[in-house]
Amino acid sequence: MVFFLTWQHWLVVISTCLFAYGGWAYIRDTLAGRSKPNRVTWGMWALAPLIGTGAALYAGADPWAVARVFLAGFLPLCVFLASFVNKQSYWKLDMFDILCGIFSLAALGAWWLADSPNTAILFAAIGDGFAALPTVRKAWAHPETETGTAFVMSLLASILMLPAIPVWDIQNSAFQIYLLAANTVLIVAVYRKQLFK
Repeated sequence: MVFFLTWQHWLVVISTCLFAYGGWAYIRDTLAGRSKPNRVTWGMWALAPLIGTGAALYAGADPWAVARVFLAGFLPLCVFLASFVNKQSYWKLDMFDILCGIFSLAALGAWWLADSPNTAILFAAIGDGFAALPTVRKAWAHPETETGTAFVMSLLASILMLPAIPVWDIQNSAFQIYLLAANTVLIVAVYRKQLFK
């Protein structure tokens, strides 16, 4: 039996390649000590999408639509682990970072209480948003510690995924919409000096 990819599947494949390239660039810069990832952000960025992936699949979401969300958790996990390899790539955490991590964990923990896949997806996005705040703050104050390419590729990948969403419901589209918003904010934080000269 021959399996043919539809145009939606091709969008997922291209989107995944773009996202993987951005993730590779961030991992490369982290290992070289050029990027200094906030471990709260990247650790939680790994956890929230992986939970979102499990919840979406459990709710019956299309696996092709969820593939990008899975990658949105796997690559941050790689960045998080890479931050332990080079001591020059460590960003010192403060109370704001820790509080964001606590709120992020609390949002993810709400899934267990709600016992609803759709609620889990929404709480995963909220948790991911809290996790993003430390990096948004750091990127705004110290854009040189970030690899903006990762966020640009992630935004492009998210845009490409929109036509591939089979049904615009919570399980298929909520996390994609969140990724569009989060990456736009991060790009502005990293490149604001160039964008608003």
